[in-house]
Amino acid sequence: MDAFFASVEQHDNPELKGKPVAVGGSGERSVVATASYEARKFGVRSAMSSVIARRLCPDLIFVNHHFERYKEISASVFEIFKEYTEIIEPLSIDEAFLDVTEDKKKIGSATIIAKEIRKEIKKRTGLTASAGISVNKFLAKVASDINKPDGLFLICPDDAEKFIEELPVEKFYGIGKVTSQKMHKLGIHNGSDLKKWDMVSLVRNFGKAGVFFYNIARGIDDRPVETEQERKSVGTELTYEKDLVTRFEIIAELYKLEKELMERLEHSETTGRTITVKIKFSDFRQITRSRTLQNYIRDFDTLHKEVTGIRKSINLDGTRIRLLGVSVSNLESEDNEEFQLLLFE
Repeated sequence: MDAFFASVEQHDNPELKGKPVAVGGSGERSVVATASYEARKFGVRSAMSSVIARRLCPDLIFVNHHFERYKEISASVFEIFKEYTEIIEPLSIDEAFLDVTEDKKKIGSATIIAKEIRKEIKKRTGLTASAGISVNKFLAKVASDINKPDGLFLICPDDAEKFIEELPVEKFYGIGKVTSQKMHKLGIHNGSDLKKWDMVSLVRNFGKAGVFFYNIARGIDDRPVETEQERKSVGTELTYEKDLVTRFEIIAELYKLEKELMERLEHSETTGRTITVKIKFSDFRQITRSRTLQNYIRDFDTLHKEVTGIRKSINLDGTRIRLLGVSVSNLESEDNEEFQLLLFE
């Protein structure tokens, strides 16, 4: 979907159409969740500080998020996907990979299917969507960003090699800002440069990701479209308008996060054994501390006790905290957990 959150707000509030809009708070510590294309022309981007966004675009209009509305539209979009294929891998609330090798409507053309899906999305939601079409997930994802917004781009197998060679590394799916900067320092500016490097050298400089970079430089991506992805963690975090400076403030805020996390675990019928506390200080230094238990977390008292233990193990005297987070990983569904307990009783 194109600038999803912002597009929904502009659709639901016609007075916002054609204007620079940012979904998110306008406070000193707030960040932009999504920016409309009108705002992006000024350099406003997702995850940008709202203060910087306002500086770049003085006429920027901030609107609060409406997640229930976004989830409602997302569900409608995914229902459209299901009319064409059952092999759908969600990337986020507004993006997914679709394998249409065997499409339900027997259309036989991925390009025509993409056009029909975009048409249906526009008809049923009033929003625009962009699509990328190719022979694997890497190329399709890159293609989806080529003609945004409201566009479609096809990378045919015969054109893939040349396309990749000319593609700047910062446009590669899976290569972020920090990695692309490191590549530039090594003289790697596009796919052609990346292709000259052997796998050993890439692994030496980029770790395990070097294998992935070696393959995508050659258009190789054998990952299937996976309809079910295992959730790795459940967590919650909050950035504060004002720094937390007292022990009481830290304890109180952690307690709130623990309560919210327990509710999320219960709602998802999930439990876990590893608890992680995340702390970001006012100077943007960040630490995480984890503790893995022998048994799964079954109640709030256990969660609270372990988070408290982690907090006490960290010297927070004299610090100023801008963000706190608590998460649980090493997950297991409640059903599986009960089965395992009975098995070994």
